[in-house]
Amino acid sequence: MKSSRFTRALAAGAAILSLTATALVPAPAYAQFGGIVYDPSNYSQNILTAARTLEQINNQIRQLQNQATSLVNEARNLASLPTTMLEPLQQQIRQTQQLLAQAQRISFDVQQIEREFARQYSPSSLTGSQREMVQVAEERWKNSVAAFEDALKVQAGAVSNIEGSRSAINTLVTASQSATGALQAAQAGNQLLALQSQQLSDLIATVAAMGRAQSLDAANSAAAKAQAREQLRRFMAPGRGYVPANAQMFRN
Repeated sequence: MKSSRFTRALAAGAAILSLTATALVPAPAYAQFGGIVYDPSNYSQNILTAARTLEQINNQIRQLQNQATSLVNEARNLASLPTTMLEPLQQQIRQTQQLLAQAQRISFDVQQIEREFARQYSPSSLTGSQREMVQVAEERWKNSVAAFEDALKVQAGAVSNIEGSRSAINTLVTASQSATGALQAAQAGNQLLALQSQQLSDLIATVAAMGRAQSLDAANSAAAKAQAREQLRRFMAPGRGYVPANAQMFRN
C-alpha cells in the first residue's frame, strides 16, 4: 500500500518537474500584429544591411565628387593664358633689326667688311698717289662718323623699347598672379622669358653697334698713322721728295 502511494508521488513529482523545465526554456520572441509576424533578430539584420548599403552609396558619392574636382582642376591646368605679349615683343625685335640693317657704308656683313678693309685699311691702300691716299683717308673718316651715327640710332631704339618692356612686364605679372592653372602660369613665365630675350637682343644690338663704331674709329686711326708715315717717307725720299730751292718772297 505504502509502495503504491510512493510510486504515484514520484510520478506526480516528475510530471511537475517536466512542466517546470518546459516553462523555464526561453522561446523565440515572436509578435503578431494583424497577421504579420515580427522577428526582432531579422529586423536588426536588415538594419545592419541597410546601414552598410548607405555607407557604400556615400563612399561612391565621395568618389564621384573627387573625380569631378579632379576633372575641374585638370580643365584649369589645361586652360591657355588669355593674354599674350609675343607680337609686341617680336615687333620690337624687328625694329632693332631694321636699325642694324640700315648701317651706313660698311654694314654688318662679313664679305663687305673684308672687301672694304682690303681697299681702305690695308697696306695696299698706301700704294696709290697722294691724291688717292687723301681720298681713301676721307672715306675712312666718313665710315667712322657714319658708324657712330648708326650706334646712336640703335641706342635710341633700345631706349624707346624700355616703355614697351615696362608695359609688357606689368601685363605679364598681372596675368601670372591671376593664373588659374599650371598651364597659364607656365605660359606667363615663358612670355616673361621672351621679354628678357627681347631686352637681351637690344643689349646685344647696342653693344654691337657701339663696338662697330669703335672698331672703325680705331682702324681709321691705325690707317691714318700708317698713311702719315708713308707720306713722310715719300716727302723725305732722296731725289723724289722735297727739294729745297730759293724762294723770292718780294718782287723788286
